[in-house]
Amino acid sequence: MPELPEVETIIRGLRPDLVGKRVQSVDLRWARTLATPSPVEFKKRLRGQKIEAVTRRAKYIHLHLSKGHLLIHLRMSGDLLLRERTQAPEKHDRLILTLSNGSSLAFNDARKFGRVWLTDNPDEVLARLGPEPLDAAFTSQVFYERLQAHRRQLKPLLLDQSFLAGLGNIYTDEALHMAGLHPRTKSDLISREQVEDLWRAVRDVLQEGIRRNGASIDWVYRGGEFQNHFRVYDRGGEPCPVCGTAIQRILVGQRGTHICPTCQPKVGD
Repeated sequence: MPELPEVETIIRGLRPDLVGKRVQSVDLRWARTLATPSPVEFKKRLRGQKIEAVTRRAKYIHLHLSKGHLLIHLRMSGDLLLRERTQAPEKHDRLILTLSNGSSLAFNDARKFGRVWLTDNPDEVLARLGPEPLDAAFTSQVFYERLQAHRRQLKPLLLDQSFLAGLGNIYTDEALHMAGLHPRTKSDLISREQVEDLWRAVRDVLQEGIRRNGASIDWVYRGGEFQNHFRVYDRGGEPCPVCGTAIQRILVGQRGTHICPTCQPKVGD
């Protein structure tokens, strides 16, 4: 599933070609892609809308329209593709918007898990999300207080989008290794200094992922190269880049997790 850096890379690529364009026609090719409203209302409301901004909130792509908001979550295999209007639809296209500049925006999703919302109030979809890890308001002190308010294993908590927005399996494993923390460590047991290290690690791995256009792994996303610089993720059996110990793959909260047992010693029960 694409995480914050992959989604950020996508919106940065789309923004110059979408902002200022109008939606001329709507081809909803698989109705269940649409979470809300009904297909008839969706097409009626979306036609003629001007795309005024393209932003991201967590893993959601947010198209700000002249009247309303179009939210897209790519889930496991979704992608947004700009094409010439004359190009024939592809097999896994679920939604195609024809634009006023002669191009089309296609939501392609092989596994059909992705979803689209058209709403007047984006908070109806986004309000439950936690803070953005790269926002200036998300300080290490805020992070410490949020961690102390829970007694949960670090990895499942960091993956919880209501706790912190945008992290997934890849960047959580990378950040925990960088901070030297075991993913099963309880959130209320780590020190203020360790929280500072983890806060910095989360921000560093996300910024590096964005700089490298995300990771091209486990889904259809193309063009990123962060996978060539993983510290631990998907490197089971290979040497840790810090100490040389063989990286292990374990299960944490039913998620495959990669750690260095030397750099990330387990603490507590």
